[in-house]
Amino acid sequence: MSIRKDDNVRVLTGKDRGKTAKVLKVFRKEDKILLEGINLKKKYTKKRGTVPGTSIEVATPIHISNVAPTTSAASKTKKVVKKASKVVSKKVTEEKE
Repeated sequence: MSIRKDDNVRVLTGKDRGKTAKVLKVFRKEDKILLEGINLKKKYTKKRGTVPGTSIEVATPIHISNVAPTTSAASKTKKVVKKASKVVSKKVTEEKE
């Protein structure tokens, strides 16, 4: 995974498409990241005694494939290319006469 905590990323899909944000936390096993101010959901709390119920906006994780790393200066997305080294073996066949 090439994205780490405190990196700047641009959201590629979803309702927050085009926005840039800072990575707060990385969940490696689920391939998800938590972004600052992106993918906000409302969470409602129950009324407890004299305290009234309220709604709170909570950031939820987004899948790593929906973001791209950006440069901090220009806010342009980088193209991340990972190439696996391939070993190509040639099989030589002899013709029988």
